[in-house]
Amino acid sequence: MYANRGLYLMLLPVVAYFLIFEYKPMYGAIIAFKQFNAYAGIADSPWVGFQHFERFFESYYFWRLLKNTFLLSLYSLLFIFPAALVFALLLNELRHKKLKSVVQTISYLPHFISLIVICGMIIDFTKPGGIINSALLALGVVDSPIQFLILPEWFRTIYVGSGLWQSVGWNSIIYLAALSGINPSLYEAAVIDGADRWKQLLHITLPGILPTVLILLILNIGQLLNIGWDKIILLYNPSTYPTADVISTFVYRRGIMEADYSFSAAVGLFNSVINFTLLLAANRISRKATKTSLW
Repeated sequence: MYANRGLYLMLLPVVAYFLIFEYKPMYGAIIAFKQFNAYAGIADSPWVGFQHFERFFESYYFWRLLKNTFLLSLYSLLFIFPAALVFALLLNELRHKKLKSVVQTISYLPHFISLIVICGMIIDFTKPGGIINSALLALGVVDSPIQFLILPEWFRTIYVGSGLWQSVGWNSIIYLAALSGINPSLYEAAVIDGADRWKQLLHITLPGILPTVLILLILNIGQLLNIGWDKIILLYNPSTYPTADVISTFVYRRGIMEADYSFSAAVGLFNSVINFTLLLAANRISRKATKTSLW
């Protein structure tokens, strides 16, 4: 350690960051088992055991929140995750460097646009006089404008579709990095053996990036119920609660807007435990099936 003291010194700020901002706040999770009183503080607030968890499990909203959270996360995983991989594979096949750079730049741009701006664009595009309704009316697909953000059945499509446009280019970066690490001599040998582009993809490209794909898949499964609440809050309204209200938005309303801190902490802790369980299960299955895992 003394010989590498410079490296350990560089590591200290990172360790300090995680200790202060990630591990120390975990102490506050105990308010899920207390009736938290801001004046009394965490330590002096009375214990109530699993009372808040029981309230959540027995509430009318429990199954709706769990279903909405799971479906939005699952649809995002099923469509956005493979789309980034396919996009990276398509970019990798481009031989024109300038065209490849232009396509990459255009695909990355949505990631750098503020989420507030993104949601404003979605609202403008989907309103009755927006570009989507205008196009549908011009093509004769519909007879009257559709109130997309008012109808619950359209929320998941809008959420996943906009997420696909926003993140597919940025998420493809790590796959492109993995693709660049494949030995070019493997492709040269495959060409000599008579393998076409499709066989090269199946027998060289995909096996070469499979560990990266599996690690990212495990991480995504570990965040399956930890769907981002900010975008949903900016887009949803009471009329779309049946399909748009998720655990994180429910925690926001109960914890911040209604100041029910203990109950919202219990709901958030339940969400974290489920995510952690999914992460362990996905990692174990991947390790047994492919020998690739996080640990």
